[in-house]
Amino acid sequence: MKKPIYLDYQATTPVDTRVFEVMTPYFTEMYGNAASRSHAFGWQAEEAVSKAREQVGAAIGCGPKEIIFTSGSTEAINLSMKGVVDMYGKPAGEKNRGHIITSLAEHKAVLDTAKHLEKQGVDVTYLTPDKMGQHSAEQVAEAMREDTLLVTIMWVNNEIGSINPIPEIGKLCKERGVLFFTDATQAVGKIKVDVEEAQADLLCLSAHKIYGPKGVGALFVRRRKPRVRLVAQMDGGGHERGMRSGTLNVPGIVGLGAACELVVTDLEKDQAHSLALRERFEKLIFDALDHTFINGNPDQRINLCSNLSFAYVEGESLIMGIPDLAVSSGSACTSASLEPSHVLMSMGVGDELAHSSIRYGFGRLTTVEEVDFAAAQTIEAVQKLRELSPLYEMVQEGIDLSTIEWSGH
Repeated sequence: MKKPIYLDYQATTPVDTRVFEVMTPYFTEMYGNAASRSHAFGWQAEEAVSKAREQVGAAIGCGPKEIIFTSGSTEAINLSMKGVVDMYGKPAGEKNRGHIITSLAEHKAVLDTAKHLEKQGVDVTYLTPDKMGQHSAEQVAEAMREDTLLVTIMWVNNEIGSINPIPEIGKLCKERGVLFFTDATQAVGKIKVDVEEAQADLLCLSAHKIYGPKGVGALFVRRRKPRVRLVAQMDGGGHERGMRSGTLNVPGIVGLGAACELVVTDLEKDQAHSLALRERFEKLIFDALDHTFINGNPDQRINLCSNLSFAYVEGESLIMGIPDLAVSSGSACTSASLEPSHVLMSMGVGDELAHSSIRYGFGRLTTVEEVDFAAAQTIEAVQKLRELSPLYEMVQEGIDLSTIEWSGH
């Protein structure tokens, strides 16, 4: 068994060998620019890009002309949120350019973009998730105003895996005439994603979360009922229907298309595989360790995600105690910070448990042997750390620690 064992599939995935094989010729043989319309190399690249649009569209239930290629979800998020405000909001310089609704549990790409827009005169409402890290359509409805331009709620949370009721929220936005954007980066490839069922106007995804290459993603922009228009955030050449200028990353786009095709063909198999591994892992953990909690909704989460808090253990110490496991204490974009997860804090999880959380992710290449090893290593490390914890010793001796609130659980 090769070590370290990779269990951080929410952060990124390896490129599937089937995807890599499709991409390879576009680096060395078919290297044309898709915008070169005067020779065969360009036509070849353009044809490959067109095929990828169809593959991405098929994976999320939209037409190929509704796909805009980006460098990933972060760029797509910026283009969506800023592009909507610039197109439909009041002009720059106005004190109140419009209103956006989002969540405190969103990825930093959304939260940081929202903060930027606040400085530009946009009023932003940040919804607080429930104890499961989820939002309801009723909560969104209560926050809506006459000047609401956009609602942006992620489909699946990247840290805890909880699934939001996106179709219900989309239906509400459609009824109110408010544009709806959902970050589906953690949803595509894990659950069925259909933009029509979700009634989404904008949706983003990233290749490296679905066994494709890094540095490429896609943004769905609805063309009918309503036709969504965005102000470009990057000028120069008018590529991608004028919304995203720049020479297209043809090998990356080909890889994204191939990865999306595998999403369509392998979804049920991948779901069953990751669910079996997660259930096996959690049974081993909970059979051996008390005072351990699942963060998020245990019944409404993606199969590959297991975010656990181990009371009386500090998360960073635990990670150091399991060096043979590649796991995370939160989002890959914020894992360098010593601050507790903003997602868990927004859910009402107390500092102690938020600091003791570890995110495990089981993917296409994970084996049963690796899961058993990961559970054994985690159990051993938690038990050793708890031996050093005065609080845990008090609990074992039956001392009442009711003054300490493990909030959120």
